[in-house]
Amino acid sequence: MSQTDESQSSDADSTEKASETVHREYLLDVRIVAVRDGDAETRYRFEAPHHVGAVFEDPELAELYADVYFDVNGFDEAGTGDRGVPPEIIQAGRDTLAAYFLTRPGIDTDWVASFFGVKRERIETYVEWVRQRGTEIRAGARDAGLE
Repeated sequence: MSQTDESQSSDADSTEKASETVHREYLLDVRIVAVRDGDAETRYRFEAPHHVGAVFEDPELAELYADVYFDVNGFDEAGTGDRGVPPEIIQAGRDTLAAYFLTRPGIDTDWVASFFGVKRERIETYVEWVRQRGTEIRAGARDAGLE
């Protein structure tokens, strides 16, 4: 078997072992897909039109990412690099930036609180505001018939 045949065979094997289910579906073709690859932990992939996607180990972080996405009317991380922040996030304000930071690997509430020079309770309040706005924006879009 050639190297190409072997890699195609292993791709087919891994595809057969991987399973995907919709974890949460939003309007405007935005969704979070639960991906289980064989014996690996389930990961949650955020999908939206014109978005490079993001993968999370925790479904709550994926849902927070979706709230940030709706809060700023969409954004794309392509071209921002590993440490960059999309301009739409920066322009949205401290609460949205704090929520976005929390969706990044290795960053927790204490780190974000330290970054902003506030107590962790303030960051939790910021996150709640973003979650509420995300919910309100989606409800308004549904009411306007933008499914």
